[in-house]
Amino acid sequence: MSQPLPPATTLAIFCKVVDNYGDIGICWRMARQFAAEHGVDVTLWVDDLASFQRICPQVRSTAPSQQIAGVTVRHWHDQAAQFTPAEVADIVIEFFACDIPPGYVAAMAQRAQRPVWLNYEGLSAEEWVEGCHTLPSPHPRLPLTKHFFFPGFTERTGGLLRETDLAQARQQFQADRAAQHAFLAPFGVRAEEMAALKVSLFCYPSAPVADLLAAWQGGAAPVLCLVPEGVATQAVADFLEQAPVAGASRTRGALTLRVLPFVPQPDYDRLLWACDLNFVRGEDSWVRAQWAARPFVWHIYEQDENLHHKKLRAFLQRFAGGAALDAFSLLWNGAGQGAQDCASLWPALQAALPALAVRAQAWETAQLAHGDVCSNLLAFAAVVSSVNPENSGIMPG
Repeated sequence: MSQPLPPATTLAIFCKVVDNYGDIGICWRMARQFAAEHGVDVTLWVDDLASFQRICPQVRSTAPSQQIAGVTVRHWHDQAAQFTPAEVADIVIEFFACDIPPGYVAAMAQRAQRPVWLNYEGLSAEEWVEGCHTLPSPHPRLPLTKHFFFPGFTERTGGLLRETDLAQARQQFQADRAAQHAFLAPFGVRAEEMAALKVSLFCYPSAPVADLLAAWQGGAAPVLCLVPEGVATQAVADFLEQAPVAGASRTRGALTLRVLPFVPQPDYDRLLWACDLNFVRGEDSWVRAQWAARPFVWHIYEQDENLHHKKLRAFLQRFAGGAALDAFSLLWNGAGQGAQDCASLWPALQAALPALAVRAQAWETAQLAHGDVCSNLLAFAAVVSSVNPENSGIMPG
């Protein structure tokens, strides 16, 4: 086991925002945790500060450099920028193979003690991930080696991103009904609505949201749907019969829909904790839904040739939530069978929610055993440094 890293350790994360909030959401959580829990001096390079500002209001979208929550945030806008070896961090993370500036890579090679260079990959439940986690990739020209680092769901991967106190905070919040209503009340949620099935809805535009809202509206049990502003705008506007802006709401049949403003990450966690069912998308909200220990439906980021359907099925098989979740998840992601629609599949999923809640709690317990991404990544960096003396002075125990 590696000893904690020395306080002088520096780390740089390079993030290109592709999926609006998912990429920067993951990088921001990671950067804060490295700084707060491990005492690492973190610089987060981001190319889209405006998207970053939506999940972190403290961000100044025009600032070239700023300090937030113990992290140096730099605007990454010049791929041709040049760097000196002194500007290179001890650990360099390129997020989702984002091609960091060539000048930074050249400066990495000029350092007397080379940095530990990691390509942080996307989360997948596919079996091949275990074989690729931590594999080295020598640079074709420079004396540098990059390693692939995969988050994942087994002990042979990097685990999931999670703060140390997250599980305890979640348990305390979910055990306190008054705290949950106090959190939801500013969004307009009334005390009597707390007894409804509370659902958060976050998805890509391709999800069959209109069909789902119709199924809830025509159902027998009351449903409270909480959807962030800007999500499923056409379906939400059609249901509301007004602009889907934050604060808008309407009750039709058994469904009450409320539009929420985008909230900072800690509040989004509480939203997931307060709901009985969470629809999430991409990677960041998907992982946070798993830590919420509540039933969830995942909308995966679409890929060419429907490769995302293979990834979806791999996760559903590993999660083992049952036939109702599998069928609805496939439908939600455009991989349903025959004439299935939300109206035909929702009753089975609704009936399965108590069992899915039990499964979600067991899943959380199993994932806790694999450690967290930040701790596992720093431990691996220490091992790389000990095996390769030319790397930075990150010493293992």
